Amino acid sequence: MDKIHHKPIKKFGLDGKIHDDADLPRLKTAYIKLVLSQMRLAGYVPRFDIDMDYTLSYNYNKNYFEFELSIYAIYVGKKQSQCILGIHKNHVLYYHLNKPKGFSSVSESTLREK
Repeated sequence: MDKIHHKPIKKFGLDGKIHDDADLPRLKTAYIKLVLSQMRLAGYVPRFDIDMDYTLSYNYNKNYFEFELSIYAIYVGKKQSQCILGIHKNHVLYYHLNKPKGFSSVSESTLREK
């Protein structure tokens, strides 16, 4: 992939209301997955060096939470967006379909903790 340094950055987002605070963590995860899926279908991949924004506020008058989610991405094409996990600075990060030899569940859990 060439010239990823200066590609225009596009913001993908979602906003809305959540009425039950018990649903907050589950819905945040679901909304992130939804926005990422929409991005990929449009040929975009996330920029990991630009933090995702998720804000949450409570509307006391109407008794619900208002949220806004923003994820930043660049266009790589519809085919490439299915192979590329994302972009970090000037590096393209690809999906790995197979684990490298010697990669055990112990090392995987160790990586998650870091």
